[in-house]
Amino acid sequence: MSELSYAHGTGGTALLGDTIGANLDRAVAAWPEREALVDVPSGRRWTYARFGAAVDELAYALLASGVAKGDRVGIWAVNCPEWVLVQYATARVGAVMVNINPAYRTHEVEYVLNQAGISLLFASLSHKTSDYRTMVEEVRHRCPQLRETVYIGDPGWDALVRRGTPDLRGELQAREAELSCDDPINIQYTSGTTGFPKGATLSHHNILNNGYFVGESIAYSEQDRVCIPVPFYHCFGMVMGNLAATSHGACMVIPAPSFDPAATLRAVQQERCTSLYGVPTMFIAELNLPDFAEYDLSTLRTGIMAGSPCPVEVMKRVVAEMHMEEVSICYGMTETSPVSLQTRRDDDLEHRTGTVGRVLPHLEVKVVDPVDGVTLPRGTAGELCTRGYSVMLGYWNEPDRTAEAVDAGRWMHTGDLAVMREDGYVEIVGRIKDMIIRGGENIYPREIEEFLYAHPKIADVQVVGVPHERYGEEVLACVIPRDPADPLTLDELRAFCEGRLAHYKIPSRLRILETFPMTVSGKVRKIELRETYAE
Repeated sequence: MSELSYAHGTGGTALLGDTIGANLDRAVAAWPEREALVDVPSGRRWTYARFGAAVDELAYALLASGVAKGDRVGIWAVNCPEWVLVQYATARVGAVMVNINPAYRTHEVEYVLNQAGISLLFASLSHKTSDYRTMVEEVRHRCPQLRETVYIGDPGWDALVRRGTPDLRGELQAREAELSCDDPINIQYTSGTTGFPKGATLSHHNILNNGYFVGESIAYSEQDRVCIPVPFYHCFGMVMGNLAATSHGACMVIPAPSFDPAATLRAVQQERCTSLYGVPTMFIAELNLPDFAEYDLSTLRTGIMAGSPCPVEVMKRVVAEMHMEEVSICYGMTETSPVSLQTRRDDDLEHRTGTVGRVLPHLEVKVVDPVDGVTLPRGTAGELCTRGYSVMLGYWNEPDRTAEAVDAGRWMHTGDLAVMREDGYVEIVGRIKDMIIRGGENIYPREIEEFLYAHPKIADVQVVGVPHERYGEEVLACVIPRDPADPLTLDELRAFCEGRLAHYKIPSRLRILETFPMTVSGKVRKIELRETYAE
């Protein structure tokens, strides 16, 4: 009989029992003169000593502004040093930082301000087409708990910081003494595909340990410099980026306020970064820059690719042309702080592209039958579940939705279809709701996408199911061509698949696109592709 699809992570390193503030103190004491934070656009730099002092200064200001333990402090901003200072200062005073997606508009931000009960909001002034001040003014009279909004880059930021004085040090120490590592410290709204987003509530223990063990698995030390082009409002930026760095004395490098492929590679070259983060579409955009070969990326050794599966051809180029021999694939979700599975430094190319790694230390994963919840034999597709220190405290003020996601055994149900191999590595074969059912056959889009990436005319591809009268659903391939002047035809696509894919998996429809609809965190919105082309 095959072994069951269950694995737990063992390791010689104990979990951290610190709060985020106490952990930062340790880093400041150990590496005071090493760089902690660099903002490439503005040229500003902080050593650990200076960064620790700036965090304390903002923490004093929060105390002087009447921020109590457990108060919700919102941040609605693009990547900038102030975002990072707010992250650590709110943790110091025991406030709950609420991350707000910079792409939100008035309807969504009003919902979050009220649902979380935000009393103090930090916001960018503007970015691209977003005028945050105008949007806040539009909704604030409908948000009774919002007392104050402070705009980053405005005199109001400096005025707030001046409220705090060093004579509040005793009060800050007293506040920190009453904090527990299990206190809620962060609310992250997960993009709900139906209805309003849910606020995943995370503790110091959840996110500090997750950042720490992600950093451990790629051997971070005080020698590392981490380029973070992924958004801070998302776990990828603030946990896998910031907390992984500060818990190891590494440097956080901000290349730009939002993703810009050229700015990212310039930052790697200028700051001699050793690690680079991104979702696969970001790496594709960097590799496709006309002047890609002119950047000196020789300092890179590692990095993290996450958010969606990495195509084999992209991974080969990242390793060979970006020097990221130790690049790691991570799998997770906001509700699990976020990472539960990760590839290791010495994994081969097949494991880095065919799987999302194996379970991290101190966590458990299993693959279950989505209907009855029974753990399946290895090699069988089912729903991936995870349990351990990383599972959220719950959705903020939504016990019913929490109970739908986290069962009585404290297992988080991910909604992802997965297969656990005999060696414990896990393949993600799709979302339960992305699976295409054509004439009774289950089709996993990931398998078809991987196959189509090898076509010479295809730069990027997404496969979705669309309604069909006879079969229930049919397979649609949405393709971004390598050369827009010479796009792929449906006949060419089908000829490429004939004899190499089962007939029912071969796309019967094709759309040529310039771009895919994306979330701010860089994931393709498949639901939008399905809805757009469902005619």
